[in-house]
Amino acid sequence: MNTAGYILIDPAPDTQRTAVNSTIKTILLHIQNDTSLDARIDAALSLARATSSHLRCLHVTPIEAYVTMDSLGGVFVMDALMTRIDDEEAELRSRIERQLSAEDVAWDYEHVTASTVGEVVRRAALSDIVISGREAHIGRAQSLEMSILGDVLTSIRTPLLIPGDADRRFDPFGTAVIAWNGNYEAANAVRGALGLLRMASYVHVLQITEEEKSEAFPPTGLLEFLSRHGIHAELSVIEAPVDFRDPKVVSETIVARAEALKGSYVVMGGYSHSRAGEFLFGGVTRRLLKNCPVTLVVAH
Repeated sequence: MNTAGYILIDPAPDTQRTAVNSTIKTILLHIQNDTSLDARIDAALSLARATSSHLRCLHVTPIEAYVTMDSLGGVFVMDALMTRIDDEEAELRSRIERQLSAEDVAWDYEHVTASTVGEVVRRAALSDIVISGREAHIGRAQSLEMSILGDVLTSIRTPLLIPGDADRRFDPFGTAVIAWNGNYEAANAVRGALGLLRMASYVHVLQITEEEKSEAFPPTGLLEFLSRHGIHAELSVIEAPVDFRDPKVVSETIVARAEALKGSYVVMGGYSHSRAGEFLFGGVTRRLLKNCPVTLVVAH
């Protein structure tokens, strides 16, 4: 059935929700004192149970959190501020360690005071997936946090999972939606997310149509690639008369399709190198990193 330019396909029945033999064995969970921390912990625990993987908790206190500025632009550190931050971070660590001690997953916990980007990037190199959030560290500007998230994404080659804003739990066995525009970043995202996609009860490829590009990979090639990995996927192509050069249109289309399919997460490439791709999916990446009701799995 074709409705508003979509080829609609009914999802397959749910698979048995037990631990599977996934390629995901190490999960890096970024810990910081923000409002989305509980959602990240919940997503990490769900994925760790589903894959019998090890959960590495990286608690980063950004070095700049200890720094304050006066009205003349001077930068200095206050002893009282350092004490307060240290007490808050110690309390946070204690709370999370108590919580994890009651869970049935293997985990470890490391707390460092350093550059957030540098520490996450360094440890992501030997992790299968990184779970982070889009909320700012308490006491920091949201715009600064978005800059850090973008820096992490463009510096790592490990998939980045960001829980959705909506009040819904991440389900590793749920429906996966692949936002596909045929570029290298999208291909890297799919390849990096294979460990997740193998667990999905249903995989749906959403083809984002653009102007013809010689370097674009066709969606049929993606379906063949997934099939060789034992992943059955269905394809829909958006052909509605809208301006897909507008990042707002593309991002809203992706979210609407994912919600219509009751998707657990969206797999997509982030920040293309080509001029056209940077304008399209670069802008889409920025919009969805800023806010998205559905969990994102993004790779550069």
